[in-house]
Amino acid sequence: MPDAIALLEKLVAFDTTSSESNLALIEYIEGYLAEVGVSAERVMSPCGTKANLIARVGPDAPGGVMLSGHTDVVPVAGQPWSSDPFTLRDGNDGRLYGRGTCDMKGFIACVLSMVPNWAKAPLQQPIYLGFSYDEEIGCVGAPSLIKRFYEHYSTTAHVIVGEPTSMQPVVAQKGATNLRTTVTGQEAHSSQVNQGTSAIHVAARLVTFIEDTMAALVEEGRVDEAFNVPHTSLHVGKIKGGTAINIMARECQFEWEIRHLPTDTFDEIYARFETFCEQLTGELKAKGKHVDITTEPLNVTVPGLADRDNDQVLRLAKDHLPAGCCDHAVAYATEAGQFQGQGLQTIILGPGSIAQAHQPDEYIDIEQLEACEDFLTKMGKALERPAEGS
Repeated sequence: MPDAIALLEKLVAFDTTSSESNLALIEYIEGYLAEVGVSAERVMSPCGTKANLIARVGPDAPGGVMLSGHTDVVPVAGQPWSSDPFTLRDGNDGRLYGRGTCDMKGFIACVLSMVPNWAKAPLQQPIYLGFSYDEEIGCVGAPSLIKRFYEHYSTTAHVIVGEPTSMQPVVAQKGATNLRTTVTGQEAHSSQVNQGTSAIHVAARLVTFIEDTMAALVEEGRVDEAFNVPHTSLHVGKIKGGTAINIMARECQFEWEIRHLPTDTFDEIYARFETFCEQLTGELKAKGKHVDITTEPLNVTVPGLADRDNDQVLRLAKDHLPAGCCDHAVAYATEAGQFQGQGLQTIILGPGSIAQAHQPDEYIDIEQLEACEDFLTKMGKALERPAEGS
């Protein structure tokens, strides 16, 4: 069986930063799969420079499992790496260093290392591979992969998204949306504040409202203790505006996010902000102040993963994991909610810790790769039995 570490070395060497094409990596995986008789299909991006990949190992039969991972990685620019981020380095400390080792080429390497065995095994249920593009910039590629998979491959397969969870099953995640709000006021000399409208002052009231909304949700009892931040969070991460200290700012812009519990929705939370914007604009205009507030999404809304309709995929995972593993919920966004939204039973389970993701000197523990391979080996054996009800 090919070594997962050797495969990880190959995968890390491809610079698949989201700003770059992933086609060279996709071509490599296609060639690797073809060598053991497994064909794959590309689902291209609209621009044609990136692709998702879908493959099936085993029979065209009901049930089975989709092993899903994203091929893109976050940038390394400005990070103090100790070595070339795109060259896998063995630190001789039980860790392998390189961009994407943890998030999430380690999982993809483990999956690929198992394919030759699965291709020869008497599988009664299929094992699907689904590798996406542009997850790191808002789970952009997965919707077309999921649509193609559901319409042309399987409506009954369960899904394991291999994000780093330290090989503990994750059954819930928050949804996420990034936004940019631009406030346009009216410039005037700061000594004549009655003649202008400061976009900065208006933006400050909006930022305060955003924080107050988060507090209001908690007061309303909208809390889920399964999450380490047990409520929907709203956060302003960037703000800029103004040209000089003695000029009332014409424009102020800030970027913010909503990370909502699976039981909340983006539309409901955002509607509170939109209503406040309308009220504030009306108040100012009634006083003869000119102001305009516009907000645009910076990504598609990534849906949350709810802890529901997952009993079979969770049993498949837990039956082949060490005793004592327990369910978790996470605040970071993945493609899992998109699969669940298509009606597929979905959990998140993969090697490595999210604490290492996106960091300089990103790494994965070798023992985590070994644990993942052990799980996949046992899972493959289980799929040598027919699906329940078939």
